Amino acid sequence: MTTDTVGEAQRGLTGSDGVEVRWIMPEGFFELPFEADDLDELADKLVELAKRTLPRADEEVQLEWAAMCAANYDEFIEAGVQYAGFVTTEVDDVRCTATVNVSLMDLDERAGKDPAGFIATTMRHLELGQVGEVQLPCGPAVTCVGNRSSRIDGSLTQSGRDEPIWTSFIQVQIPLTNGTVLLLEMGTPTIEGWDVFSAMFAGVVKSVRFFDPHGAPLVMPG
Repeated sequence: MTTDTVGEAQRGLTGSDGVEVRWIMPEGFFELPFEADDLDELADKLVELAKRTLPRADEEVQLEWAAMCAANYDEFIEAGVQYAGFVTTEVDDVRCTATVNVSLMDLDERAGKDPAGFIATTMRHLELGQVGEVQLPCGPAVTCVGNRSSRIDGSLTQSGRDEPIWTSFIQVQIPLTNGTVLLLEMGTPTIEGWDVFSAMFAGVVKSVRFFDPHGAPLVMPG
């Protein structure tokens, strides 16, 4: 995957049993690199991305930004993230940003014959946010809209202290028949951009399609 901004473009990944997932990202997204032979190459790619993302910033700021991105990769690996992109735009004269992550993870063995219903029930029990079930062109899915808090390391803040940050998110989980779940999530710390970003993300989710190893379209049952 590239690290440049792109126009509207198809993205994809292949899961277990050869099931291919494709979706369309809208114009303007920067994509984090996920293909590198070693940590040095990954660091170089992140610095290159920083220069494109922050072309007017000085080198120190660009390196700090690249370091901040690098700090997320352990979490990406743990969560099974295979695509991560971000976009920055102005909404009503406010600079807003949003991220989109795409992951593949194992489906709980207890899901049974109604995996979407099982996922929805589990998420409601965990009180992660407002949970719903929808039917997408590719099959049934579970949505969750909520907020979560995290902290920015003090080395990356002007105050030099850890600072809290709230992120509003939409998460969509689509169970596959091969025992995995496709998870897409959009998050933004800038609530002013919520309407724009949520509408954009809805388009991304509706564009998801599945294909078998021979390239034939698949629709998940339910």
